[in-house]
Parts: sequence; structure tokens; C-alpha cells
Amino acid sequence: MAERGENGRKNDPEQTKEDILLVATQEFSTHGLAGARVDSIAEKTRTSKRMIYYYFGSKEGLYLAVLEQSYRKIRSLESDLHLSNLEPEEALRTLISTTFDHDEANPDFVRLVSIENIHHAAHMLRSEAIRDLNVSVIETIAGILERGFDQGIFRRKADPIDIHMMISAFCFFRVSNRYTFGTIFRRNLSDCDTIERHRGMIADAVVSYLKS
Repeated sequence: MAERGENGRKNDPEQTKEDILLVATQEFSTHGLAGARVDSIAEKTRTSKRMIYYYFGSKEGLYLAVLEQSYRKIRSLESDLHLSNLEPEEALRTLISTTFDHDEANPDFVRLVSIENIHHAAHMLRSEAIRDLNVSVIETIAGILERGFDQGIFRRKADPIDIHMMISAFCFFRVSNRYTFGTIFRRNLSDCDTIERHRGMIADAVVSYLKS
């Protein structure tokens, strides 16, 4: 039988942690690590500051858990694509579209990564989980590139980390800089036609690079 917490609700520890992480993602991505308030997270999740510290240890521990969950989400999306079952070019284009759409739909993720870069990845360095999670995407890209080269589809032997960076750079920049870029050049990067054009552009650019 579930126990009742301080607020009188029945406790579901896993659901409580999920609720905390959801709200904490919004809090950290909006206010940064320094500006985020655990009291605010506790209030919005109808739990207590003490309970948050019980689950995550500290404010920094909660921030790191948010980062880990954010990376776990995109890596899980990629694994669900079963790219090894697709022809190399189709697999690569599918991976690029998934990355593009993920970043477009998850500006909180982009802001969190930007914040962590401001901190020189100091918190991420403490997480073996994040390092392990991100090995998978490099292995996936490496497999696609190897199959494509062996079949004569790709003419260039490219570094999978370079390709990952090329994809990430374009997809990430559109979201991280949409306001400054949009203001300077009077262009709405959230416009549907622009989104469609850019999704195709990055896929064409990567494939053309590999075929050249």
C-alpha cells in the first residue's frame, strides 16, 4: 500500500521523481543553475524541498539528473529508429531529421546544454551516465558511414564524431540563436516553410559531403 506524503497525497516515488524532473527542467532552463529555486520546484510539484534533496541529494544533484534525463531522451529516440535496418543514406537522413525535430521541439534541452557550456561542462564531467549515453550515437553513425562506404554510396571516409558535430551544430544553432538571428536578419526560424527547408538543407549538406 502506498504511503502518504507530507502533502497528504499517496506517494508514488517514481512518479514523484518524474514530476520533479519535469518541473526542474523548466526551472533550470529558464533561470540557469544559479538562478533556479528548489523552493519553486517543490511548490509546483506539491512536494517538499526536503523530499527533493532526499531523491537527488542537492540542487546540483537535481541539475545533473535533469541533464542526464535530457540526453537519455534523445538517445532513446535514436535507438527506436532501428537505423541498421535502413539503407545508409536513408538511415542518415532519418537520424538527421530526428535530431532536427527533437531540438526544434525541445528548446529546454538546447538551453540546458548552453548553460552547461557556460560552466565549462563542470557538472557533466561528474556524470558517467552522460558519457555512456552518448557513445551510442557515435557508434550508430559509425555503422552507417561504414556501410555506406563499403557499398560505394559514400566516397569519403569521415570521422563519425565530425559528422555528429556537423548535424548537431546546425540543428542546435537554429534553436539556441533563433531570437538573435531572427532579430538581426528579420527571419522567423519557427516558420513552417523555413523549418522544412532547413531540415532538408542539413540532410543534403551532410550527404553531399559524404558523397564528394
